[in-house]
Amino acid sequence: MIRTATVDDVAEISAMIRELADYERAVEQARATREQLREALFGEHPAAYALIAQDDDTAAAVGFALWFPRFSTWTGTRGMHLEDLFVRPGARGAGHGKALLAALAALCERRGYERFEWWVLAWNEPTIDFYKSLGVELLDEWTVCRLTGEPLKSLAAQAPSVVHGAD
Repeated sequence: MIRTATVDDVAEISAMIRELADYERAVEQARATREQLREALFGEHPAAYALIAQDDDTAAAVGFALWFPRFSTWTGTRGMHLEDLFVRPGARGAGHGKALLAALAALCERRGYERFEWWVLAWNEPTIDFYKSLGVELLDEWTVCRLTGEPLKSLAAQAPSVVHGAD
């Protein structure tokens, strides 16, 4: 079963984020607290949304998908960015990942989102193969750019003193 996450799922989502970070060999980078997740998902102005995959027999949370809207200047329409998709190892192969993606695709269709996009680590061949089986197009010509830490602070220090309407 796939359902919309509720505030009662924050602890489970937090745990699965850590499990995902461990799988991606980057557990030290997963610093989001439960309070931050609660605010981001269920605060006055949500930054993101989540779906939960539950085991049909036990109702235990076995996976999640966390996403947020995007906007394309080329199409003039909104789209969806999938930030995280995770299914616990013991539940893999039972269709939960596909069900989460299908639910998100249906949400895109209902909302008129023309693009549904996400990133996948280049070394994660089993996941890449799974995505390809669904007809996903891999955009090899694009490179992800990230600015963080001191380089972010350095660039921010070069901003004009008054930036109107940027907040």
